[in-house]
Amino acid sequence: MPRTTTVESSGCPPLRALTFDILGLIKVIEAKGEQKEAPKVVERWGEPDASRCVLATSLVDREFDPLLGVARRNGKIEVLSPVNGDVRASISIESQNHTGSEDNSVVGLHLFGRERLGSSSRSCTLLTCTSKGQASMICVKMSKSLEDSDGEGTQTTWNVCGSGSILCSKVDADESFALFGGQGVEVNVWDLNQCAKVWSAKSPVKNSLGIFTPTWFTSATFLCKDDHRKFVAGTNSHQVRLYDISAQRRPVVSFDFRETPIKAVAEDVDGHTIHIGNGSGDLASVDIRTGKLLGSFLGKCSGSIRSIVRHPELPVIASCGLDSYLRIWDVKSRQLLYFLSNKQQDTDETLQTEEDEGKAVKRKKALKEHSGSKKLKTRKKSKRLKGESSDIA
Repeated sequence: MPRTTTVESSGCPPLRALTFDILGLIKVIEAKGEQKEAPKVVERWGEPDASRCVLATSLVDREFDPLLGVARRNGKIEVLSPVNGDVRASISIESQNHTGSEDNSVVGLHLFGRERLGSSSRSCTLLTCTSKGQASMICVKMSKSLEDSDGEGTQTTWNVCGSGSILCSKVDADESFALFGGQGVEVNVWDLNQCAKVWSAKSPVKNSLGIFTPTWFTSATFLCKDDHRKFVAGTNSHQVRLYDISAQRRPVVSFDFRETPIKAVAEDVDGHTIHIGNGSGDLASVDIRTGKLLGSFLGKCSGSIRSIVRHPELPVIASCGLDSYLRIWDVKSRQLLYFLSNKQQDTDETLQTEEDEGKAVKRKKALKEHSGSKKLKTRKKSKRLKGESSDIA
């Protein structure tokens, strides 16, 4: 028999994670940070329904009145509380833009954390983008009654591409610029205040054999919070590219990673390290300044990685994908801390800092004023969920 080595885990730090799957379920996973205590599924919001599959999410994580935006396959976009699952507002993209068809579903969603010009304190602004390139900025009114919530003010709509299919989008930290890219669409940057294109990439030159690589971007992210001019994009031809819009239209750094398409890219807080995942389950960290591989995360994922999230404070990242597992990794040692089976294929995830009991109680009390909001059907930890918790390593 081959030799095996057991690596002792230091335990999972205190955090709170939300996972979203193809059946429209939202699962709340919490880790209290106690030594050797595994994360557990504490709540599940919603009922299984394939038509409510989660396509895109956006989280505004703040101490007072946090919000979560969820775009679903049936054309609905919900704004809810990530604390207790109360639905604060709901709109239909199908009725707003007549683009709720299967071939023009929402692929990008961003919930603005700050008030934009022309919006009130009782409203929130959403940026959506469909696969055919129709971007919309919608102001949604939030009230105590879900039936009273609707779009208010002017709705701005524009096209970010003339042909092709949008597959990825991202908004910078200042929420002033957004980038879009996809199959047959070169990655381009837009000014959200003017709704105008400010930059567009240029196709790379042919290789030494004279072969031209078709344009096919699968994921993208801005490199640091203070500078919207630098961003990283992954392609279907397993390339990772660094763009600097102040320098040139072609990538300033480009390198290949393994042999399968890049499916997820996430930036680190240091501003030069990125974490990339591909279609074969490989997860690694790279110094994008030189393209040097810093190391691969230990432990093979058996399915394509669809989402990577870096915790804003703790040195951990979370990944999920087609193998239905949520994995929490240590960024420094690149070792697997814990993994948890979610039973369904995950489409996205978010990470939050686990608060102490005093802050959690204050936050829940502040949400009582919205008691008239509709709440997704919640199932507390039942026997079925206890079975899920037993799958944790």
